Amino acid sequence: MSQEHNVSVKTVKVYSDEYIAFINVNDARRIEVRTGDKILIYNPSEKIGVTSIVLITVDLAREGYILIPENLADALKVKDGDIVSISLAPYPESINYIKKKMSGEKLEKDEIYRIIRDIVDGEIGKTEILAFTLAEEYIGMDIEEIEALCRAMYETGEKIEFNRPTYDKHSIGGVPGNKVSLLIVPIVASAGLMIPKTSSRAITSPSGTADTMEVLANVTFTADEFKEIVEKVGGALIWGGGLNLAPADDIIIRVEKVIGIDPIPQMLASILSKKLAAGIKNMILDIPVGRETKMEGMEAAEEFANRFLELSKRLGINSQVAITYGEQPVGHTVGPALEALEALEALQCKGPSSLIEKAVGLSGLILEMGGVAAYGDGYDKAMSILKSGEAYRKMKEIIEAQGGNPEIKPDEIPLGKYRYKMYAPIDGYITRVSNKAINIIARAAGAPKDKGAGIMLYGKRGYKVKKGEPILEIYAERSVRLQDAISLLNQLRPIIIEGMLLKTIPSRTFYRIKY
Repeated sequence: MSQEHNVSVKTVKVYSDEYIAFINVNDARRIEVRTGDKILIYNPSEKIGVTSIVLITVDLAREGYILIPENLADALKVKDGDIVSISLAPYPESINYIKKKMSGEKLEKDEIYRIIRDIVDGEIGKTEILAFTLAEEYIGMDIEEIEALCRAMYETGEKIEFNRPTYDKHSIGGVPGNKVSLLIVPIVASAGLMIPKTSSRAITSPSGTADTMEVLANVTFTADEFKEIVEKVGGALIWGGGLNLAPADDIIIRVEKVIGIDPIPQMLASILSKKLAAGIKNMILDIPVGRETKMEGMEAAEEFANRFLELSKRLGINSQVAITYGEQPVGHTVGPALEALEALEALQCKGPSSLIEKAVGLSGLILEMGGVAAYGDGYDKAMSILKSGEAYRKMKEIIEAQGGNPEIKPDEIPLGKYRYKMYAPIDGYITRVSNKAINIIARAAGAPKDKGAGIMLYGKRGYKVKKGEPILEIYAERSVRLQDAISLLNQLRPIIIEGMLLKTIPSRTFYRIKY
């Protein structure tokens, strides 16, 4: 049994993804810990214990004190001057279960629950979580394990329930510029269906739905505030991370982001645990397919869809899957402010056809699912709602309910002042737009942190262009970011233009020109 030692709390303004605590070297000797060990910090008045990484100092923390960041103080429900006990944390049993999965064995329900519980409680850190996600990626999980993973993630967080049927659309991502939710939510809500949309911020893309909506309104709310907005106007677009729904998912995502993996079992559990926790009963899953997407072929997409549908059925969520074209960005903009601008234009029927067609198509499926449109008539019903202006008026209601300016015009949205245009070097046709390159360049420009950063595409696949016409423009809020993006633009060449003349014979000169 580890020795306990009482110390006085002092909070410090330090932020870390993991709980950390600073103690004096003399206090460390008393409980026999070293820098990097895990300690159990226990608040006796609230009977709350939290595990934290310990950092040992000579003079930063005085003897008899523990310095902890505000998020750890909130978890412990302590304030400056409160007395807590510290001791070496016990070895987490969940590590044995992670090792078991790494060896290729199937995990039991209670073993999976223990892993997720320890992730939420901070009992295991980034290294152990990374080992678990790598095992998911390279060893995999069967449907029973994924169901257990989903339920464990759902049960270890907050839950929201609504008083009538709820609907949602979720995309697995992988395509830049996919701001369709900003059209779908107001279209569906205008039809009288309840659509409480919780969205993520960008992980590896230039903008998540929450990042884009944040340009127009607040996206961070408590569960009660979220429910109030949805019940008032029929829909909302908020950041799910502020609701503590399936919190293990947010922790795991931060670890996955470091090495850029997204295991199929974790992706499935992530989507459905969040939907369960948000009270969603009916949903459409969007699976974009094509080069440089998460599902590059139809076979992989259909396999994922079948697993998703089976898992949905086990969890009591009525789901349908839509497989969509994903070989180039949706619409012409990538980046929070640019996408918000384009979404508002589309709601006024002025936006690009690719954005409108995808949003209306997915909305139509939800309207059919909700019984407000007959089978096969959903698309026409959704398009009618959009063209009538009902969806735009509903979006203004949603923006106002979320604390934004409902009268904001697209041209009033501030964009990055540092800009650079790329021009067509020849006459020809655009034959390819690289999702991967667009993502990299837009993020280098500052998106999504810099809301005004991103990319405007003047041409997309199939467009005829003339030499000297602009085909792409980079926006940045900082000059150094613009230079970084331009450098990557020249290296990656995200747009390929080809002329009609490909080769002459007998000459070996090639005229296939790419840029």
